[in-house]
Amino acid sequence: MRDITLGQFVAGNSVIHKLDPRTKIAMMILYIAMTFLVKRIYFMAIPFAYLVLELILSGISLRYIVNSLKPIRILLIFMFILNLFFTSGENVWLDLGFWKLTGEAVLQSCFISIRIILLVAGASMLTLTTSPIALTDGIEKLLAPLKIFRFPAHELAMMMTIALRFVPTLMDESDKIRNAQMSRGADFESGNIFKRVKSMIPILIPLFVSSFRKADELAIAMESRCYHGGEGRTRMKQLKFRKEDLFAILITLLFMASLIVLLIVLK
Repeated sequence: MRDITLGQFVAGNSVIHKLDPRTKIAMMILYIAMTFLVKRIYFMAIPFAYLVLELILSGISLRYIVNSLKPIRILLIFMFILNLFFTSGENVWLDLGFWKLTGEAVLQSCFISIRIILLVAGASMLTLTTSPIALTDGIEKLLAPLKIFRFPAHELAMMMTIALRFVPTLMDESDKIRNAQMSRGADFESGNIFKRVKSMIPILIPLFVSSFRKADELAIAMESRCYHGGEGRTRMKQLKFRKEDLFAILITLLFMASLIVLLIVLK
């Protein structure tokens, strides 16, 4: 649980940290588009290179990215095995009669796993280099044109940011509850899977109670500060695009264009 990095912010003074949050959100969207445009595993080298470049420029330790992948390792294993069983092919590596292991299935399993890893790592980079307040302001600014349709842009951005911010808080709370239960003799490791799931109840119930209590405390704190939505709200720091933001978008578009050209040429 300590390894979950989604929602965590690592303060820094790097080039990526200084970018406008709207720029980083746009870069994230383009990065996701790149990963989904790729149809062959060797083309994944382009979004991978983009992620490595962003990691170097941000100064974020590789440990954070590795930790962000630990919570999804069960999902990765499940998706890998699932594609082995349900992907057909002609290059048979192993024939058991009822099931054939093919080279195409192994390649597809690796492809899906790499895509998930890149998506999770990219999402972690956004939250690791952007403070919750900046992320809220960036999302609200990007959704501002929808206000003409009475779309609650500020409220939606605030809810998304609070939800992200509460992820590491709740994980830390669950770790404390687990240690407290273990000190009282609770056993979460032994037994079959059903017994282990049942043993999680002493953790889940206090965690839900704590979550509602924290939400209530947050609501009271916001009301005591006269928070009433985005109407009439001012900001101490105004978002401004700089030349660095333009260069970042151009570099991202360059990676995107390179991928599209390769997909056309090597189709």
